[in-house]
Amino acid sequence: MFTLILFLIVGSTLVYISKFNFMPVSVNLGMYVFKDIPLFYVIVSSLLIGLVLSYILYLVHVVSTSLKLRGKNKEIKKDKDEVLELTKRVHQLELENEKLKHSKSVEPEDQNAL
Repeated sequence: MFTLILFLIVGSTLVYISKFNFMPVSVNLGMYVFKDIPLFYVIVSSLLIGLVLSYILYLVHVVSTSLKLRGKNKEIKKDKDEVLELTKRVHQLELENEKLKHSKSVEPEDQNAL
């Protein structure tokens, strides 16, 4: 529904602009000269070219941002794997420490040791 309303507003605006800007003009594009083109067509075409160029620049920005995020996601995954491995190692060391605490030590005690 919003799209339909937007098209109606844009269409009404274009009709209003075309009503008062229909005088013929000459357009020079480098070596090419276009004569007797209604001013309305020049206005609409410049608007469309601007919109297309803006959209292309937006797409370039989106692609570059997604590539950056992809690199960051790989780095985060690598770091998560490292944290997981370190957590496993800490758990193994804690188990080993508990085994050593609860085992009877048969080591002779040295009275002169610090």
